Amino acid sequence: MDTLFWIIITLMFIMGFVGLIFPIIPSVLFIFGGILLYGLFYSFEPFGWFFWTVQILFVILLFAADYIANMVGVKKYGGTKAGIWGSTIGLLVGPFVIPFVGILIGPFIGAFLAELIVHKKDPVTASKIGLGSVVGFISSVITKGIIQLLMIGYFIFVVFS
Repeated sequence: MDTLFWIIITLMFIMGFVGLIFPIIPSVLFIFGGILLYGLFYSFEPFGWFFWTVQILFVILLFAADYIANMVGVKKYGGTKAGIWGSTIGLLVGPFVIPFVGILIGPFIGAFLAELIVHKKDPVTASKIGLGSVVGFISSVITKGIIQLLMIGYFIFVVFS
């Protein structure tokens, strides 16, 4: 049974990383799901208040990294709140409209159209802002991936120490 339990926990963690590529999947819920399943399958004893505090701080970092990376990416290239919103909407819709590449094209098109329509930016400037949204998204994925690895690493450290 141990093997089956660890396979399920590992699959939950893997789904957390799939959520980096498909933002509609709530990554942090899958990681917490894996931790909670460990507690249900084995024991919650290793998880004291300090463990939960650290994990909650990681979750706050995840949300902050997502928002800040997108905002910095768009604003660095001259974008506005409309560009940030357009990028976010494009990020959520893109993978469904254009599978695989939509994850990169969606934020670009969303920010581009938002700046073009809302703020009447010229196409060249709107394109730069769209590129900034893609750079922000990629930075966000890398940062969140590192944070999620730290969350899982800390979980493994606490469980096996």
